[in-house]
Amino acid sequence: MTTTTAGSARTAAGPVLLTLASAQFLMTLDSSVMNVSIATVAHDVGTTVTGIQTAITLYTLVMASLMITGGKIGQILGRKRAFALGCAIYGVGSFTTALAQNLTWLLIGWSLLEGIGAALIMPAIVALVASNFGRPDRPRAYGLVAAAGAIAVAVGPLIGGLLTTYASWRWVFAGEMVVVLAIVTQARKMSDQPPDPSARLDPVGTVLSAAGLGLAVFGILRAGEWGFVNPKPEAPSWIGLSPAIWLVLAGGVVLRLFVGWERRRVDAGGQVLLDPALLGNLRLRSGLTSFFFQYLLQAGLFFVVPLFLSVALGLSAIETGLRIMPLSVTLLLGAVGIPRFYPNASPRRVVQIGFLLLFVGLVSLVASLEIGVGPEVVTWPLLLAGLGIGALASQLGAVTVSAVSDEQSPEVGGLQNTVTNLGASMGTALAGAVLISALTSSFFTGIQDNPDVPADLAAQAETELASGVPFVSNDQLESGLRDAGVEGSTAQAVIDDNEHARIDALRAALAMLAVAALLALFVARSLPTRQPAEDAEPAYAAEPTEPEPTG
Repeated sequence: MTTTTAGSARTAAGPVLLTLASAQFLMTLDSSVMNVSIATVAHDVGTTVTGIQTAITLYTLVMASLMITGGKIGQILGRKRAFALGCAIYGVGSFTTALAQNLTWLLIGWSLLEGIGAALIMPAIVALVASNFGRPDRPRAYGLVAAAGAIAVAVGPLIGGLLTTYASWRWVFAGEMVVVLAIVTQARKMSDQPPDPSARLDPVGTVLSAAGLGLAVFGILRAGEWGFVNPKPEAPSWIGLSPAIWLVLAGGVVLRLFVGWERRRVDAGGQVLLDPALLGNLRLRSGLTSFFFQYLLQAGLFFVVPLFLSVALGLSAIETGLRIMPLSVTLLLGAVGIPRFYPNASPRRVVQIGFLLLFVGLVSLVASLEIGVGPEVVTWPLLLAGLGIGALASQLGAVTVSAVSDEQSPEVGGLQNTVTNLGASMGTALAGAVLISALTSSFFTGIQDNPDVPADLAAQAETELASGVPFVSNDQLESGLRDAGVEGSTAQAVIDDNEHARIDALRAALAMLAVAALLALFVARSLPTRQPAEDAEPAYAAEPTEPEPTG
C-alpha cells in the first residue's frame, strides 16, 4: 500500500512541477519579453519609449512591493487558492494589455493587474513546492522551478523579437492568457495545507512594507537615469545628491519601522504580516543573501551580454536570443542534474561552486572581448555561467524553505521573491551605471588624445554628453555625426574611439559582476553542509545558541 501511494505521488508530481515551473516562467517572462519591442509597442499605443519603460518599471515596482503581503494572503486563503486568484488577476491583466489602445490601459493591465497577480502567485509557488514534495525531492523541484524563471529571462527577447517581427507584440499577452487558463486548470491537482484560520492581514504592516520596498526598488530602478549617489548633470538634485540614494535610504528607514512595528505586534500577541524572528534565522538569512547575489549576477549578465551582441555587433533580437540559448541549456542541466545525480551533496559546496563558475565565466568573457571579435566569444562563458546559475538554483530554494516549518513557507516565499527582485533591480542598475561611467570616461579620453578629432569638437562633446555617453552602435553614431555635419576622417576617428570605449565599458561592467561573484563566495560560507532531507527537523526561526543535551 505504501508503494502504491508513493508511486501515485510520483505520478502526480510531474504535472504539479510542470504547472509551477510554467507559472514561474510566465511571471519572469514579463520582465524581459518586451524589452526588444519597446519602440513598436510605443507606436501602437500612441505613447513614447519613456512611457513603455515606465510601464515595465511599474510592473516590477508593484510586484516587488506586494511580495510580502502576497505571502501572507497565501496563509489566510490557502496557498492553492491564492495561486488561483493570482492567476485570475494576472490573466485579466494579460487580456487588458493585449487589447490596450493607449498607455493608460497598458498601465492598468500590465503594470497594475499583472503586478498584483505576480505578487500572489510567486510566494505561493514556493509554498506549494513545500506542500507537494517531500524534503528529499525539494532540491530538484525548486531547481526546475528556478531554472524555468532564469530561462524565461534568456528566451524572453527571442520570443518578443519573433512575435513582434512576424506577428504582433499583442500575441505575447494573448498567449499568456491562454497559458494562465491551462495553469489554473492543472492547479486543481496540487496538494495544499489548510489555511490558517487565525491568520489576519496587518493593515499597518502591509502599508509599511509596501511603501518601504516600493521606495527602495524605485530608487534603484531610477539610478541609471538620475545617478545613484551623485546626480547626473540634467537629473534632479536633492540636497546635492541624486534622488535615487534618498529614495533607497527612505525605503530602508520605512522597512526598519516595519520590522519594529511587527516586533511590537508580536509582543502584544497580535497578528503580523511577517514574523520578525525569521530574520534571526542564520540559515534563512544565508539562503536569502545568496539568492540576492544570484539574481544580481544573473540580471547584470543578461543586461550586458545582449548589449554587446545587439549594439556592438549589430545582431537582431532573434539572433541575440539564439546566442544566449547555450546558457539556458547548461542552466537546466545544472538545476535538474545536480539533485538527481548528487542528492547528498553539500548545499554550501554546490552554491560555492556555482558562484565560482559564474566568476570564471565572467572573467573569461572580460578576457575575450576585444575589437573585431564575433558573437561566438560569448558561447563558452555563457555555458559556464549557465551551469553556475543552475547549481545555485538546485539548492537555494530548498535551503530557505527548510530553514522554517512548512506552515511558514508562504512567508519565506514572500521574503525570497522580495530579495530576488531587489537583487535583479540592483544588478541591472549597477551594471548599467558602471557601463555608462566607463564608456564616458574612455570615450572622452580617446577623443582628447586623438589628433584626428579637433579640440573644439572634443570640448563640445564633453559639454553635451556630460550626463553620460549613450551606448550606441557604429551606424547610429555615424548617422548622428552626419546630422551634426561631422564627416570624413574626423567622423571615422570618433567612431573608432567609440568602438574602443564600448569594449572598455563592457569589460568594466563584467569585471564589477565578477567582483560581486567573489563576494558571494564568502557569503555562501554560512549555508548548511547537509541536505534538508538529512535533517530530522527544520531549523526554526531562532538558531539555538547552545547544543541540545544528548542524554
